[in-house]
Amino acid sequence: MRVVIAGAGSVGRSIARELLGNGHDVLLIDKDPSAIRVASVPDAQWLLADSCEIASLAEAGLAECDVVVAASGDDKVNLVVSLLAKTEYGVPRTVARVNNPKNEWMFDEAWGVDVAVSTPRLMTALVEEAVSIGDLVRIFTFQQSHANMVEMTLPPDSPVAGTLVGDIDWPADTVLVCIIRAERPIAPSRDDVLEPNDELMFVTVPESEDALERLLSPAKRPA
Repeated sequence: MRVVIAGAGSVGRSIARELLGNGHDVLLIDKDPSAIRVASVPDAQWLLADSCEIASLAEAGLAECDVVVAASGDDKVNLVVSLLAKTEYGVPRTVARVNNPKNEWMFDEAWGVDVAVSTPRLMTALVEEAVSIGDLVRIFTFQQSHANMVEMTLPPDSPVAGTLVGDIDWPADTVLVCIIRAERPIAPSRDDVLEPNDELMFVTVPESEDALERLLSPAKRPA
């Protein structure tokens, strides 16, 4: 997979290292000469250029790119890069970093964003996930489909504890995608039994979140 990362700061470089470690082809682009630290990610390709300019993106080879990651520290730049990647080059997948949570509403398909990653929101979700049992925690949103990744640690008194996954009547448009048990991920099947304190990961739609929370956690059931 070929990935272009716009923004070669600490975030962009960290993403590049992870992708290179997984065997992908990565190019980092930044207009700031001080950000071009080739020795920090020697296996990546590097380009000193303005990622908001069509000519720069053409030089970066976006026409042959599978994914564009807009990872700069400027939300305006990340929106422009995502929009150009989609409208000018038809890049199949765009991932954009949201620096200011107040701007999160703009990071949608209208601006060419497939997945928006808000670091403050993600950190908040991880804090909540670490301390909450029986509460549904939203991890992130898939902008293109408007579905959410959510998580709940199953409380011991949950009515579905001890129940087969295939026997549970899940809310509409809700899919159980992972069970984390004893620090190990499990791909759920119909014959898996849910256990207290399982961490459950779902993809669902916003209108089904309340029903999912009430199903899993009796404390969330209406009086």
